[in-house]
Formats: sequence, structure tokens, C-alpha cells
Amino acid sequence: MLDRYNTILDELFADTDVFVVTMDWSDTPTGPPGYSTPRPTLHPGSIRWWTESDQDDPDPEYHTHTRLYADRRRWSRGCVDGLLRAVADEALVEVFIADTKLRHIHHPYDGGADVILATPAERDRMRDRHTDWLSSHPAGL
Repeated sequence: MLDRYNTILDELFADTDVFVVTMDWSDTPTGPPGYSTPRPTLHPGSIRWWTESDQDDPDPEYHTHTRLYADRRRWSRGCVDGLLRAVADEALVEVFIADTKLRHIHHPYDGGADVILATPAERDRMRDRHTDWLSSHPAGL
């Protein structure tokens, strides 16, 4: 799993800086996380980058505040292995790695990863390099 993640991440980000982003949520903008998470330990240098509040429900009990934490670092193979292992073990969710222009985004999850690229041609080239990793489903999903 780590080899596949790092292979794609190397293709996307070799010799570049990346943003590493993790998330948690709370029922208040600044309160403690709504669940126990290893995020602070696994992403210690991050700063709170953004808070997205969902307060559409008239009942304050159902308001949530999703908080994104980010750091900028030079990409090197293995530099996010702790985060990737936690995602694979479902100990941490909502992690993504992106180039600093946000044109390439890697979003790992416990069963694989979503890779968002700037153009369909880039997507197709990456898919073609890794056809042996795709499912046998006709859509490759």
C-alpha cells in the first residue's frame, strides 16, 4: 500500500513543495475535536488553515465546524507515511496532499486514493502507467 501511494505521490510531486492537509471537526469553531484522532501527533507542524462551518440546521446541536490544518514541505518519498498508515487503518480520515498551485491533489482513503489532475490528458497518462492496479470493473473503479 505504501509503495503504491508513494509511487503516485513521487510522480505527482517529485522535486516540488506540497501542502499536506488534515482535518477534524467539532460542534464549535474552536472546541475540541468531535472524536479522538491521532491528527495532532501525526501532523505536528500544521497550522489551522481554514474552518468551514455548517450551521444550516436551525438546531445548534447539529452545527458542525470542519477544520483544515496544513503545512508546506518539500516532497520526499515517505514523508507522509505515518499519515498514510493512519488513513489505511481508518484511524484518520480526510487527508490530502497537493502541489502549491492546487493543480494536482492526492486524497488517500482506506481502500485506495483519488487523484485529481489538471487535465484529462494527465489523468489518462497516469491511468495508462498503472493499468495493472485498476479493478477489473469496466470503469476501472
